[in-house]
Amino acid sequence: MKASQLREMSVQELELKRKELKEMIFRYRFQAAIGQLVNPLVLRQSKRDIARINTVLNNKAKASELTQG
Repeated sequence: MKASQLREMSVQELELKRKELKEMIFRYRFQAAIGQLVNPLVLRQSKRDIARINTVLNNKAKASELTQG
């Protein structure tokens, strides 16, 4: 997922997407532990997407602080 797509989403949508990705990572880890994970790169990509979401959420929080005070 691209950062430009994430910037267009609302805070609630971003938090929901982050929750979904964390659940997917849990499933991927479980599959990797039992040897059923077909593509191990999806685990890395999901972690990077969560990091991008966290970055966008932090930027939005800082922007709202600047406009309020």
